[in-house]
Amino acid sequence: MRLGSFRGSVEDLRRKLRAVSAVVEDRGATPHERSNAQALKARLESLLRQAGSPAGDWSDNVFRLGKWAKDIRNSTAPAAPKGDWTDTAHRLGKALRRGYRKLSSE
Repeated sequence: MRLGSFRGSVEDLRRKLRAVSAVVEDRGATPHERSNAQALKARLESLLRQAGSPAGDWSDNVFRLGKWAKDIRNSTAPAAPKGDWTDTAHRLGKALRRGYRKLSSE
């Protein structure tokens, strides 16, 4: 893995390291899984040491601003469910309204 070629690679390595640490600490993991996770953890920690800290230049700030803007674009309100009783009630109300208007106009 070349660290210089990917943006946010340090964050990716930290995320992977947290996941591997969770496997190491899991009581349900087999001994083979634990040993593999410990070896991977050692490799990831060495990669993090080699990468050092982020550059801290303007590109880091622009990247974080872009992620923030992407999150803002997503609505916080949950999407309206489809196929529940409110859809049927809405269609029934529209049909009744059309019928009432047709009768009252005549």
